[in-house]
Amino acid sequence: MCSECQSGTSVIEHTLGRPVVALVGRPNVGKSTLFSRLAGVHRKMGNWPATTVEVGTSIVSIQGRDIELLDLPGTSSLSPVSPDEQLACDLVVDEGVDAVVAVVDASNIARCLYLVSQLREIQAPVVVALTMGDVADRRGIRVDVEALQRELGLPVIPVVPRSGQGVEAVRNAIASALDEPHRPHRVLHFDDLEQADERLRWVGDVMATVIDRSDERSTLTDRVDRIVTAPLLGTVVLLAVLWVVFQATTTLASPVQGALDDLINRGLGGLVSGWINAIAPASPWLRGLVVDGVIAGVGTLLTFLPVMSIMFLLLALLEDSGYMSRAAVVADHLMRVAGLPGKALLPLLVGFGCNVPAVSSTRSVGDARHRLLTGLVVPFTACSARLAVYVFVAGIFFGDRAGTVVFLMYLVSITLVVMGSMLFRLAFFRGIPREPLLIELPPYRLPTTKYVFADAWLRVKGFLQEAGGIVVSTVLIVWLLMSIPLAGGGFAQTPVADSAYGAISRAVAPVFAPAGFDDWHTAGALLTGFVAKEVVISSWAQNYALVDSTRHFNRASLSADLKRDFDRSSGGHSTAAVLAFLVFLTAYTPCVATVGAQRREFGWRWAATGVVSQLAFAWLIAVLVYQVLRLIGVS
Repeated sequence: MCSECQSGTSVIEHTLGRPVVALVGRPNVGKSTLFSRLAGVHRKMGNWPATTVEVGTSIVSIQGRDIELLDLPGTSSLSPVSPDEQLACDLVVDEGVDAVVAVVDASNIARCLYLVSQLREIQAPVVVALTMGDVADRRGIRVDVEALQRELGLPVIPVVPRSGQGVEAVRNAIASALDEPHRPHRVLHFDDLEQADERLRWVGDVMATVIDRSDERSTLTDRVDRIVTAPLLGTVVLLAVLWVVFQATTTLASPVQGALDDLINRGLGGLVSGWINAIAPASPWLRGLVVDGVIAGVGTLLTFLPVMSIMFLLLALLEDSGYMSRAAVVADHLMRVAGLPGKALLPLLVGFGCNVPAVSSTRSVGDARHRLLTGLVVPFTACSARLAVYVFVAGIFFGDRAGTVVFLMYLVSITLVVMGSMLFRLAFFRGIPREPLLIELPPYRLPTTKYVFADAWLRVKGFLQEAGGIVVSTVLIVWLLMSIPLAGGGFAQTPVADSAYGAISRAVAPVFAPAGFDDWHTAGALLTGFVAKEVVISSWAQNYALVDSTRHFNRASLSADLKRDFDRSSGGHSTAAVLAFLVFLTAYTPCVATVGAQRREFGWRWAATGVVSQLAFAWLIAVLVYQVLRLIGVS
């Protein structure tokens, strides 16, 4: 534990002689916003070496000196209870940094001072950045900055990161701190209970000296929170917000998707096809690989770039406004029903972006059994890769109601998390107590355009980087399997149904007959979807394009093919079969990368248990959905 280690063992390699400065603070105090303001466009996010903890890093020039700036995970003290807090503690206490910027919320200063009391004792010089002064003013809370500086014995800089006010003063204070000598090293005992009591008394004394609450009043944030965090009304508000997000995403993205489809499949595909016919007319396999393989597969996926962009932009708006923390509070009521610990909420929320970092972020859950339970249900969260398939399928089969169907799939995902948790607890984790959720609620504010677009771009870029290599490699493998003949014919000249891919897909397809989608095209797409859900779309596009290379392939022809085959396989109940397919897609294993993350965190036995459970659960629920809808006459 860093709380009982001797300073002097550096955990940071100082490259090129650059000093390292870390931003430290509780969650939701404006730390990351200040980091973004200091770092500008040079911000990078990634896991810290040898950990699964994400840290923001940037090379920043201050008064002609390059420094390494770190945005450490939020922590309430230097007595860590999770891997995130452990990393922050290790870097700050073990002489890993040359200076520390302690970010303190002026509107809730008492919660931050305990951490500051510990930071006063470390070797590195400390600067206090006092944020949220505007929020404190609206609440009628007055902070005597000069008195606070005297009590702390540290420089205190009022700053408004969102507007940039005071940022230059913080930069100057960092430069001055780097010129200060470090204190002598010593053993620090931050877990000592007697010292903890002394710190709490010190916090009370400082508060009595520097804070004037005589004019404190209720704010709009307080009044709104009475509605949006209430168990019943808050749930209604959350569902309404999510429905608006999904409906807006599908409605706004549709025209742009159509234009991209024409540009890629009709324009680029036709142009490349003409070049290949002119350059290598005797090589039809080349056209099949490039046009019907790569362009049809990857191009169809790229048409969902507008969907992902709009979705991530709307989510960034909600997050920057302060609403997402309230959504977490409302969702905690469901967590209680599921028996999941309060700290499991963060990994589950991350899972709606990507399941891989969500599994890794279960390390923020303290109890090992709770951590494992959370890691087993994370794959039921509908990641952004599934979103692309939702939007694609819903747009084909449900038209103007596509947004509502996508919204329904997210409700299904949440239901699966609850049901899966209850079943796993019953089978493996009986009797473990549930931990409460402790979360800071930031004030509501108008989103800042710059940071909303920057956050959305980071998510879109991450999706493209992650999906790009997977999709291309999977498309090539699928094309190769489609080109290997099993019933005569030459390489890349056999019908897809008679290829190795077709044989494997036809062998698997009957398993899905009770769910209404036992078509080999769809079975094959689900098999490749085990690699990554994005490739379900590209696999469909690829194998339908290769079925008849004489016709022109585009989004419209793919839509017609899917409608025809779902109608045939379901016996005329295509709506029931499509909904069953979407439920199966939501419930079965998201991707091999997620399985790898589970293996890394929990071992092969639990990773295999998760995969088998997800497949069985997905099949049972899909069959139930199809059979019930078919019996009540849904066609």
